[in-house]
Amino acid sequence: MKKGLTYAALLFAFAAIAGFIVLKNKTKEETVCTLKERTGILANSDEYRATRKKADELLALIKKNPQDIKSKLTLASLYIQEARVTGDHVYYDVAAMQLANDVLKTDSLNFEAMVFKGTIYLSQHHFADGLKISQRIQQLNPYNAFVYGMLVDANVEMGNYDEAVKNSDKMVSVRPDIRSYSRISYLREIYGDYPGAIDAMKMAVSAGYPGEEGTEWTRVHLGQLYENTGDMQNAKMQYSLALQERPDYAYAYAGLGRISRADKNYTEAIKYFVKADGLVVDYSFKDELTDLYALNGQLDKSEESSKQVVQLLSKDAQSGIKNENIGHYADRELAYAYLKTNDIDKALDHALMEYNRRPDNIDVNETLAWVYFKKGDFVNAQKYISVALKTNSKNPTLLCRAGLIYAKNGNTVKAQELIKSALQSTQDINESLKAEAQKIISA
Repeated sequence: MKKGLTYAALLFAFAAIAGFIVLKNKTKEETVCTLKERTGILANSDEYRATRKKADELLALIKKNPQDIKSKLTLASLYIQEARVTGDHVYYDVAAMQLANDVLKTDSLNFEAMVFKGTIYLSQHHFADGLKISQRIQQLNPYNAFVYGMLVDANVEMGNYDEAVKNSDKMVSVRPDIRSYSRISYLREIYGDYPGAIDAMKMAVSAGYPGEEGTEWTRVHLGQLYENTGDMQNAKMQYSLALQERPDYAYAYAGLGRISRADKNYTEAIKYFVKADGLVVDYSFKDELTDLYALNGQLDKSEESSKQVVQLLSKDAQSGIKNENIGHYADRELAYAYLKTNDIDKALDHALMEYNRRPDNIDVNETLAWVYFKKGDFVNAQKYISVALKTNSKNPTLLCRAGLIYAKNGNTVKAQELIKSALQSTQDINESLKAEAQKIISA
């Protein structure tokens, strides 16, 4: 699970009933809802059986009364939660958005419908739209903690970090819970405070109900914080606990896969990621497999996997062309995917598209800097990496990349300082990046 990708999903967690339905359009005027069956392990759970039962009840109510706002909102919540459980946001977000829009046609200021619409915007990476609607909701209801959480998410993604901190403080003062503590943790991480981030994420885990998807997602993120500080033992413990509380949890398998990769047990790591990839729709699992196959000497599989990532993300990005309700912006992810296929020009095109949407975000600046580095444009690379470092983030991958960029621009002292900081306490760095960075240290 890529750090920059997984945060948005963590922050959008709902305390809602788990489940979902699938929409199919018969005519422009009428929408018929049918249940989409889960497959594999995810289909064999009490949670899913409860979802199906709830779905049938809601469908009957909506069929009886197409103007039943309460049932439509409950159904929208089910869509959003099921998208989290299965990872299939592109397919199910359209259903939730359509329900939210149906309600808003009748009641343009319906609070829940507006919240769902804003949440879907953020899920689909329409961060500017998400920020705009969140600000409007906050004006209508300034005492709701969840709305401040949306404002945190949107401001972080747009690079408005000071504003995100203000909203986080407001959120936790209104309602200290798993969602507010997790946001505090992420903001502390952005500002380079790993001990504080770990403390806040521990509080988030403790505030959740063991076994619920949101709680175990939070626990997995606690494991990732341990990874980034080099505490692989505690990281492994968190992933194992997540699997104990929520069997066959894909992101916990991915965490164990990273532990195995750090131990250079690539065969075992591949098994974990293959298992995760079979459970949830998430391109990052295939992206990890691309690197692992290469490390394991399976170059043909690595090349095939990298092409699959590009195809998956391209389809994802094109999903909204014929439907205004959805359209996942995946350009940052595509930039990295094209780098792995050595198509630098396409990587740059997508990195610039993402930068033009949110030029103040540190992750976006890191992406653009790294693409310029790979292109050999070290001056532009340093221009953007300096922005990526503005919050004093201690993310080891960022620091390694920054060190390599500063080295290419002749600032060896700064380069070594950054790389030493990245390497001193972590194993969670891509092997090829680590090897390249270590050359600067020994130069």
